[in-house]
Amino acid sequence: MSHSSRRDATAARRTTDREILRLAVPAFLALVAEPLFLLADAAFVGHLGTPQLAGLGIAGAVLQTAVGLCVFLAYGTTASVARHVGAGDLRGALVQGIDGVWLGVVIGAVTTVAGIAATPWLVAAFGASGEVADHATTYLRIAFLGTTPLLVMLATTGVLRGLQDTRTPLVAAVVGNLLNIALNGMLVYGVGPLPALGLRGSATGSVLAQTLAAAFLVVVVTRGARAHGAPLRPDLPGIAAAAHAAVALVVRTLTLRAALLVSTYAATHTGGDADLATHQLAMTLWTFLAFALDAIAIAAQAITGRFLGAGDVTGTRRTTRRMIQWGLASGVVTGLALAALSPVLGRLFTSDHAVQQLLAPVLLVAALGQPIAGVVFVLDGVLIGAGDGTYLAWAGLTVLVVYTPMALAAPTLTWLWVAFSFGFMSARAAFLLHRAHGDAWLVTGTRLPRH
Repeated sequence: MSHSSRRDATAARRTTDREILRLAVPAFLALVAEPLFLLADAAFVGHLGTPQLAGLGIAGAVLQTAVGLCVFLAYGTTASVARHVGAGDLRGALVQGIDGVWLGVVIGAVTTVAGIAATPWLVAAFGASGEVADHATTYLRIAFLGTTPLLVMLATTGVLRGLQDTRTPLVAAVVGNLLNIALNGMLVYGVGPLPALGLRGSATGSVLAQTLAAAFLVVVVTRGARAHGAPLRPDLPGIAAAAHAAVALVVRTLTLRAALLVSTYAATHTGGDADLATHQLAMTLWTFLAFALDAIAIAAQAITGRFLGAGDVTGTRRTTRRMIQWGLASGVVTGLALAALSPVLGRLFTSDHAVQQLLAPVLLVAALGQPIAGVVFVLDGVLIGAGDGTYLAWAGLTVLVVYTPMALAAPTLTWLWVAFSFGFMSARAAFLLHRAHGDAWLVTGTRLPRH
């Protein structure tokens, strides 16, 4: 390679690196901010009593599942909007985005009505006691009113990411959390003329904060749509097309959540309560580290969609290679950090000596698997950005079938994490690397591929 060629390659890498950082850093901060909604609620509700906190735990699990299954509203919208941006069609990008927002409204309305009606059944499924069940039912019925705002936030966030803007969703996440904290403080305990509403106040405060944050994002997207002449009214064919494209991503998400449930089920059979508590702590830490890797995946979604929309296959492959390097390096960094802290993290979370003893080797296994996870997260984002949801769905189902017997056969908790960190994640990496090496996903233009 000549000196000028090396110089050009270096300049291209630096440009790509700056773009990844520009998108990934705000995305990471927004991802970290999202769990703070429930953490803030827990901090306020925890002072009301243990039954109230337990009720919040049940309600939070239901809500996180309902909203988590709709993450396709962000991912699918990012991919379709980014393709139009790459093609220089901002009006078309915003038309796609508005369709995604309306889909969020439709799904949110249905989920709200169905969720409120099914609240007693959903709470009963957890087998909670009478008082805890009453608190969970109270919170959940109010909190379901925030489902539509939450799904609209997902969709509008996807629009803005597709437009290569991850800063505005960060602002919404920060402002929403600050509002949630303020409203919880006022409504849970009462301030001035406001009565103390207890658990009902916590749910109400969260719904209000979510609604205001969603309204802020809707205003931003609406202004962009009007500026480029994109219609704001619902377009039934466009909404239907967005829903059809989302099916594969829903299946993909279900397979990932099923793998986590299988892991938790297996952990209950490797030992006693200490094993299950250790597993939950380890999974919580693993999920937190996943935010850093997922931020690069979000950047990958936006960048891949834009390059393919512009018809630049060479640029897509070049940036994909670079993002894989970023994912691998990030996994090494998070892995080293987790390994270094593994002897002391247990003491920060629990005084149970048995859990502390079990946690250290589990975290070392998780640390060793972080580089693999980094590659998996990035390639998952690349293929989502390419609209390759059907392949991701089938790959997810296959990996789940392979992983389930591995997890259930694990004789100890440490071996369960070996199965998860290396069996599950390596199987995902193999499918994703195989796909990325081929050409089937490199479909250019503004239309998402149909498989």
